Amino acid sequence: MPVTDEMVCFSLYAASRATTQAYRTLLEPWGITYPQYLVLVTLWIEGDQTVSTLGDHLQLDSGTLSPLLRRMEQGDLVRRERRSTDERVVTITLGDRGRSVRGELAHIPSTIAAGMGLPDEHAAMELIATLHRLTETMHAAAAPNRAAADR
Repeated sequence: MPVTDEMVCFSLYAASRATTQAYRTLLEPWGITYPQYLVLVTLWIEGDQTVSTLGDHLQLDSGTLSPLLRRMEQGDLVRRERRSTDERVVTITLGDRGRSVRGELAHIPSTIAAGMGLPDEHAAMELIATLHRLTETMHAAAAPNRAAADR
């Protein structure tokens, strides 16, 4: 057994890659990438978003998010609109295709949950809570090193 198989960090990395690959395979017939799917889900559930709010929700910087949104707009998944009151603010709304694929992609969350071996919503919520705690504690653990590097 390789030593990496006994490392928590590698197990998380491998699980993340496997999950992303599953999404890639499921979304491929629609020509939608996993990050695009995350944008769509956010808009479906939370409604219109500014680019900065969307970036905060998805933990993506504008250098990554802007080209992603541009491609999505070309495919009529989203629309980008500058606010008339402040042209620096760009609001993202669903395009016609972005609205229409919602029903077609409705099976994906349950397919992913089944692939993860999550029997019900309670199990999924427990895993999500654990992953949120892990993310928070890892950010806190890295903070002193980040501060030292900034000096």
